[in-house]
Amino acid sequence: MIAEHRHLVQQGAKMVELRLDYINGEVNLRRLLTDRPCPVVVTCRRQRDGGKWPGTEEQRLMLLRSAIAEGVEYVDLEDDIAASIPRYGKTKRIVSLHDYRKMPENLAETHARLAALDADIVKLAAMANSSHDNLRMLELIRDSDVPTVGICMGDIGTPSRILAGKFGAPFTFATFHHERTLAPGQLSFQQMTDVYHYERINADTTVFGVIGDPIAHSLSPIVHNAAFARRDINAVYVPFRVPREHLSQFLADAPALGIKGLSVTIPHKETVIKKLDDTDESMSGIGAANTLLFENGKIVGYNTDYRAALGSLKPVVEEHPGLRGDLAKHTVLVLGAGGAAKAIAYGLKQMGADVVIAGRTAQRAQQLAKALDCRTVDWANRYSLNPDVLVNCTPVGMHPNVDATPYDKHHLRPAMVVFDTVYNPENTLLLKDARSQSCTVVSGVEMFVRQACLQFQQFTGEEAPADLMRDVLKRAIGPARY
Repeated sequence: MIAEHRHLVQQGAKMVELRLDYINGEVNLRRLLTDRPCPVVVTCRRQRDGGKWPGTEEQRLMLLRSAIAEGVEYVDLEDDIAASIPRYGKTKRIVSLHDYRKMPENLAETHARLAALDADIVKLAAMANSSHDNLRMLELIRDSDVPTVGICMGDIGTPSRILAGKFGAPFTFATFHHERTLAPGQLSFQQMTDVYHYERINADTTVFGVIGDPIAHSLSPIVHNAAFARRDINAVYVPFRVPREHLSQFLADAPALGIKGLSVTIPHKETVIKKLDDTDESMSGIGAANTLLFENGKIVGYNTDYRAALGSLKPVVEEHPGLRGDLAKHTVLVLGAGGAAKAIAYGLKQMGADVVIAGRTAQRAQQLAKALDCRTVDWANRYSLNPDVLVNCTPVGMHPNVDATPYDKHHLRPAMVVFDTVYNPENTLLLKDARSQSCTVVSGVEMFVRQACLQFQQFTGEEAPADLMRDVLKRAIGPARY
């Protein structure tokens, strides 16, 4: 613990929590505290509060009193013991409540009860069961007279940890290593500093983000936050896990969270259309949005997927001897019938291609084919065609299922162009097979970077640092992933 403490300070940590309940055996408090390199919070959590303390309650209380006698900067006291441990010396009191099941119905009343226990800081950590819980907790932080650390636990609640500084929390919590999460939804110190640049977040920080379910796998925060830092823009890009049933409430909450723009991914690209006040011209043809802007009380939708996909495909088409720079009258087989497939098929139709849709759900594929006036083929019969271009818009082959492919190797022909929209990993099994069959390949990384650049420009009005975004993405999907 001493070694990790010193290492974190070297990495820039300004305060460290010492979780005494994680120490096996007798706790040598004086050894932990002597010559400490930065201020500390001493915490010893019971098992019922999510901790690991194996001893008696009397021993635990004695340890906390001893820490105060040693003059630690902060001590964490649960609400039911705070009254029995008096203030002493300069040690400041964090009075805390943890609920790993639910969010209190009346946060204000719960907060007032904690604050009344002679609290210098109130810490309230509760499980988020709705994306609306983030706004409730953050507004509590902002409106409280007593400095408050409010945390929504769980992956739905991760935004509350990142945005705490914007709403006035004195600090937030992160784990010392990404593999040693101490609470659900917690990010590592490295992620908070290197990805989200937490120390730069303040009341004036503009919020952007990505919504989806699931969302933890998204690498968009790494790419966009790096771009904000490069352009010195006071903004943060946050992952928001938003279940389908919470979408309407989340969009209503977005302005209060400070959100000015959003990327949209599965499963919301199509359903979000009904929530928009305005759209760009392509939206009526595509029927899916991957970008939202909040402007003058309205939500405006855009689609950068099709422009990014065609921008990635066009140079290859122009140089391919069989296509001669034109997709007109050439057959393109699109695998998938979701939001990305809609956007790309729409763009391909604009280029005059003979588009054929093969979706794993036949009804969705038929609906898409009808909407775009193109052909469809059953998923089981997708090998009956001899397409000039194959575009995978399914998630098959995406990390961690890297040994899967949506199209068997033996049906790939040397003259084909194979475009996989999956970007993690960059070299999917489909692309590996395509190269082995001497096909021309286009990776999803290029499309991802192009659409991220288009979104960045819409979000900020500035040109995106494309080379940086590409480098950051490739490092993230390489061996040293966060």
